Amino acid sequence: MRALSFRTAGESHGRGLVAILEGIPAGVPLIAEEHIDPELARRQGGYGRGRRMQIESDRAELISGVRLGETLGSPIAMVVWNRDWENWQTAMSPLPPDPEGNPKALRSLYLPRPGHADLVGLFKYDRRDTRDILERASARETAARVACGAVARRLLELFGVRIGSHVVSIGDVEASPPESYPEDLNGAADASPVRTLDAEAGERMMAAIDRAKEAGDTLGGVFEVVATGLPAGLGSYVSYDRKLDGRLAGAMMSIQAIKGVELGLGFEGARRPGSQVHDPIVRDEGHERGGGLGRASNRAGGLEGGVSTGEPIVVRAAMKPIATLRNRLPSVDMRTGAEGDAAVERGDVCAVPAAAVVGEAMVALVLADAFLEKFGGDALSEVRRNFEGYVAYLNDRGYGER
Repeated sequence: MRALSFRTAGESHGRGLVAILEGIPAGVPLIAEEHIDPELARRQGGYGRGRRMQIESDRAELISGVRLGETLGSPIAMVVWNRDWENWQTAMSPLPPDPEGNPKALRSLYLPRPGHADLVGLFKYDRRDTRDILERASARETAARVACGAVARRLLELFGVRIGSHVVSIGDVEASPPESYPEDLNGAADASPVRTLDAEAGERMMAAIDRAKEAGDTLGGVFEVVATGLPAGLGSYVSYDRKLDGRLAGAMMSIQAIKGVELGLGFEGARRPGSQVHDPIVRDEGHERGGGLGRASNRAGGLEGGVSTGEPIVVRAAMKPIATLRNRLPSVDMRTGAEGDAAVERGDVCAVPAAAVVGEAMVALVLADAFLEKFGGDALSEVRRNFEGYVAYLNDRGYGER
């Protein structure tokens, strides 16, 4: 059983998105305007986003689990209202349609889009109108995930854990990031419209997005999430579902349009000899969260055997191009079986910079779960006692008997 769990509900053009997060201990200082809303705003940014981002201005409304600026230990419920709902009340109404009404007001779509959940969803749930599928399958759902991730991030921040991201590539344009990460990774990445650390590559990325837009096409890319400040010993090797690397990979793959995940060297490690893959263990007296032991490199991405090493955790994810194309691909009408062109729903040309922010949220949720699994308690004060005791133990254990 997970120490931390969350659920989301809601449709893209419904009244709003609902998030329920359970497992956060009591006593965590939390104010939506300071700790959640800025992350929602980051998710809405990035070069290549569509008109929907100009309509919405996401804010989280805390419904339960927080009182007087602190968590209570009970489930935290949040709502992110959809401003566009006022234009979709007929199409997304929970009531049966008016038989005398205009059928076009229902905004039904019958030509599924290749690459989206449309067709398989119609088959699975025995529907005909792809509106019944795409509204929930939409990446709009990630706003609720980011809200949950912001709370998890807030907990981790209190223990010196920081999570950031940057874009590695968009289309065939690859960035050349610096040898070492800036201390404020998000501050540096957010300064770029495409959230890359390579300014020259950023210009070429934006040009590639512009060309794709003119052609009625879309672009994907790769982003990287980095978490620093975690102690060694989170996760476990004893069971498949407790391995931290597996949990991180599964969480990243659950994000809409993600088709590949790497940790550390990832696939590159399969092309190198072991001497160029594994990280030598060295003495590092300043590395308290690693027991005074560190690594000469971090090719493993902060994970060995499903357990954190105390080095930065590095996760990369590959996002495919968005499935909604203005230059429509062939499809089949689910009412008549006639061939036609796929439906077009308002969408982005490129959402890789925003997906990186969602990736941060998912990494925060997984790491907070593993953190509470190791140091859990009903109150923040109890978690802190457990954490500080473990770090003290690491510093004694890392050097052996003294």
